[in-house]
Amino acid sequence: MEGTNPVNKKLAAALSGGAVLVLALTGCGNGDDNDKLDSWAKQVCDAVQPQAKKIESANAAIQKETSDNSTPEEVQTTDSKAFQDMSDAYKAMGAAVRKAGAPDVEDGEKKQKDAVRELDSLSSAYASLRKQVDALDTKDQAKFADGLKDIAAELNKLSKTGSNALKALEEGDVGQAMAKQASCQSASASASPTAS
Repeated sequence: MEGTNPVNKKLAAALSGGAVLVLALTGCGNGDDNDKLDSWAKQVCDAVQPQAKKIESANAAIQKETSDNSTPEEVQTTDSKAFQDMSDAYKAMGAAVRKAGAPDVEDGEKKQKDAVRELDSLSSAYASLRKQVDALDTKDQAKFADGLKDIAAELNKLSKTGSNALKALEEGDVGQAMAKQASCQSASASASPTAS
């Protein structure tokens, strides 16, 4: 295994942390019936599920590229498309939460706005990573590897800081309503094998 592979593995490891963010939109547990909240949860879960799958596929594409002995050009092409897909997916999630309106819980409006802001900012972050990947020099392997290292560091940061507002959104009743939705359960399962 020559060339950029060790760095690619770092990138893949950092990326798998990103999938955790999707989990913040998928609740666990079950609670009392609240029709208003249930229909809100259904709307959000149904919209989020295809996006969670898109993020999972983008993660898988990068993981696959890192396990093969790929050329810098192949890595660049795959990573660029994956980051764009993730950016689009988070943007769509933000739009879905915005469209659903505030959940029928205390501070629902603030929680909703914070979550939308966070999803939009994740979308921008992945769009900017795409630009970084596109700008890497594939002709110079050492430079390319260094560039990937920087991107892996950014990804690490993203996976650590990304999901506070989403967690706040799905606490308590909202999380319980989301947990009842089949689409949220499958989004959670597809985003991580260790989902509760």
